[in-house]
Parts: sequence; C-alpha cells; structure tokens
Amino acid sequence: MINKGKRVEAIGYMRTSSGANVGDGKDSEARQRKAIEDYAKAAGMVIVDWFYDAAVSGADPIEARPGFAALLARIAGNGVRTIVVETANRFARDLMVQEVGFAMLRDLGVTLIAADSPSSFLDDGPTSKLIRQILGAVSEFDKAMTVAKLKGARDRVRRARGKCEGRKAYAEREGGQELVALARQLRGNPNGRPQSLRKIAAELAHRGYVTPIGRPYSASAVASMLGERIDETAAKHSNSRRP
Repeated sequence: MINKGKRVEAIGYMRTSSGANVGDGKDSEARQRKAIEDYAKAAGMVIVDWFYDAAVSGADPIEARPGFAALLARIAGNGVRTIVVETANRFARDLMVQEVGFAMLRDLGVTLIAADSPSSFLDDGPTSKLIRQILGAVSEFDKAMTVAKLKGARDRVRRARGKCEGRKAYAEREGGQELVALARQLRGNPNGRPQSLRKIAAELAHRGYVTPIGRPYSASAVASMLGERIDETAAKHSNSRRP
C-alpha cells in the first residue's frame, strides 16, 4: 500500500511473546520498530504513536492485552485509523484470535497492515482470507513445534544434569560463595549440637547478610545454602515464630 497523496497517520504496534526477549540487549522491539518505520516511510505514512505488549502471548485476545487495549483507547479519541505491525503473527499467532481481532478492527473502520505483507489484511475477499488463514495456521504450527523442541531440550538437560533453568543456587549468585561459606561455618559446632538454621539466619542478618528486600533469610533458605533438606512443615513452623 503506497500512498502518493496525503500523508497518512498510523500507529505502530509491537508484541513480544517471551519475557526472555524483552529488555536491554534484546532485539525484538528494535527489529519490529525498524520494520514498521521502514514500511511507513516507503508508503508515505507517519507513525504518530507506538504501543508495545512485552511478554504477551500471541494467543491472548487483542482486547485483553494491556498495550493493545491502550491502543484501542487511543484510536477511539482521534482520527488515526491505520495500525502497522511487523508481521501478521505480531498481531496474533493464534488463527482464531487473528481472525476475530481483524474483524473487530474492520468493524471499527481501522485498517491493519503487516509490513512484511501489506496486502494480508487489506483484502477481505475469499482468496486473501484463505491465504491469511493458511499463513496463520503455519505460524501457529511453527510456534507449537518450537515450544516442543525447547521442552525436549530442557528435558534432556534435566536428565543429564538434574537441573535446567530456574533460580541460581546461592553459591552462583553475586557474593554467594562468601554467604554460603559463612553459613557452613556457623552450622558447624565441634563442641556439640550444630547451630540451628534459624539461629544461623539471625546471625547472618546480624552480620549484614539479608535477602534483596532487606529481610533475614528463612530457615529453608539457609538449608538451601547448605545443601540440606528439611521438613517443609517444620520450616514453616520455624519461620512463623520469627519476629
């Protein structure tokens, strides 16, 4: 869609599914923004606003997404009636969500454009609708295959190493080796019974070793530092007695 007449105002919409692809050093948002800007420039459009749903699934209904809900509120109050996305699956990966969302925007008089395939949403005829549905189904299948492959890889790592992903062990965190060494030192008691986990937590706090929010470590956290297993019921009971 190349506009050779009056410049058209549009809104750019971006979405990233995984939280792992959000933030500094990640290219998802920057890549989408560039694709939308490049298309807008070539088509004689100007992007007047941006909306971004970070860590939001493409299977979520468009009106249930915070970013897209704000976008809908934005277009309700002005004359902008064009939305540009990088690809059709940035709008929605799930085929049903894609079609329902497209129909909703069409009823609002809003034009939806995919930068990589500008005609995807512009023609609502049988052929274009079939092509759009096929592309949506392929994208949905590709996403499912990727999820299955990642799960298989994680399962293999768990079988080989016993652990995959999740929170780092205390010794692997910044300053963690010193913390673990001190906890072990406090645990040992050559003259008698080992120091209790609760007392170790209190002593760690006294020496300035506390959680990121400034609270003493729990008995179960100290046990984790020491690589010990404790009864969960007993740990909860012990924690409930803490001041």
